[in-house]
Amino acid sequence: MSSPILYKRLFIIDDDLEDQEIFMEVLKEIDPSIMCFSATSGEEALRKLEAESAVLPDLIFLDVNMPKLNGKQVLKELKKARKLHHIPVIMYSTSFAPRDIVEIKELGAAHHLLKPLRFDDLCHALRGVLSARWQNGKV
Repeated sequence: MSSPILYKRLFIIDDDLEDQEIFMEVLKEIDPSIMCFSATSGEEALRKLEAESAVLPDLIFLDVNMPKLNGKQVLKELKKARKLHHIPVIMYSTSFAPRDIVEIKELGAAHHLLKPLRFDDLCHALRGVLSARWQNGKV
């Protein structure tokens, strides 16, 4: 029996639309009641999240490698924003150098997740992330 899903409102920030689509499909597989909002750039994400009428997510997935504002820069802005700094951020990428892991932890990321290549592996990884109690920088 799998652990209960603790996060029902998610926000994914990823410039790759195909990665976003796969992410959404996996969420439907895990729990169809999960709502997931998205942005294709850091600038768009910050605009959406800082809007007065924004429904805030329980958890944010943030791609590290994006043009213009990269994931680390967006993470810094999220952690500076009064209404957003408490939301756990999972950094999401195809690769992480050891120094990147140290840096994103120092910037306040709750966790880092390698983008799995297989659908089933992503299901397993997201199930684990969504059933852990995240705080800024740790479980």
